[in-house]
Amino acid sequence: MSLYKNRSFRARLGFALQGLVHGVRAERSLQVQLLALAAALAALGMLRPSALWWALVLLSSAVVIAAELFNTALEGLADALHPHDHPGIRIAKDCAAAGVLIAALGALTVALALALHLLGL
Repeated sequence: MSLYKNRSFRARLGFALQGLVHGVRAERSLQVQLLALAAALAALGMLRPSALWWALVLLSSAVVIAAELFNTALEGLADALHPHDHPGIRIAKDCAAAGVLIAALGALTVALALALHLLGL
């Protein structure tokens, strides 16, 4: 049986937090995304847009961070299972990175829409 199956919520939450801590420590891109989230929160605090804009910015930021964590997980698993260069592994890693890129572009689109809204455009 898996170490993670049928555990208490508290134990599973601990596993998830360990994964988050590992990702933050190991992945520079995740650190950058968390800094971007902090900047977005600071901007939201200063600009004080409506609750809908808060929700859109926070949701898009959460999607980017989740994508970064999924990418980290996939890369770690791929490297553990097949440590040498392999075309299939490279494609899987490239696709995961593309997912992060798409999520980040979506978050930037939300930021641009908020800026245009605040400028009355």
